[in-house]
Amino acid sequence: MLDADFFRRWMTATAASVDREAEHLTALDSPIGDADHGSNLQRGFTAVTATLEKEAPDTPGAVLTLAGSRLISTVGGASGPLYGTLLRRTGKALGDAGEVTAEQLAEALRAGVEAVMTLGGAAPGDKTMIDTLVPAVDALGTGFAAARTAAEQGAQATTPLQARKGRASYLGERSIGHQDPGATSAALLIAALAEVAGE
Repeated sequence: MLDADFFRRWMTATAASVDREAEHLTALDSPIGDADHGSNLQRGFTAVTATLEKEAPDTPGAVLTLAGSRLISTVGGASGPLYGTLLRRTGKALGDAGEVTAEQLAEALRAGVEAVMTLGGAAPGDKTMIDTLVPAVDALGTGFAAARTAAEQGAQATTPLQARKGRASYLGERSIGHQDPGATSAALLIAALAEVAGE
């Protein structure tokens, strides 16, 4: 069973990972975006960890809902609303339970991913974070490690795609050959989940 502490540790591990990879994310964003994806997410997840330390929500759903709200209020561009929606919708789907199973988390995350797809209008193959999140959620039923592998493969698979959504889509064919920064940061989120689960 996964409790509120597990979800706090997931957010803390994600923040540490974003910290480590911020320059890489910004380098990926440079040719096809605004060159601020790493710094934006770094600011957002730093704020998330500070808020969670101060407020210490006591259910998994409350942890993710608060984290999502914090991201929306601190991160500029598209990534704040998208990541914020992902976490808030997942938190809402988890409800008020004090502990949840891995299966319940997988179902809730699927609801979160669907909310992101509705918000951003993106589908698999559009070269966005959806290309990471959909296969990760599909694999989560098998285990956290399987979800991490699926997420990493999903992010890498965005390289040959032409972007159809987001800022990169303005570049048309010039977006081909670049790994999507949003898909890459989404893989960090899933990898942090597997790390906290000990897989």
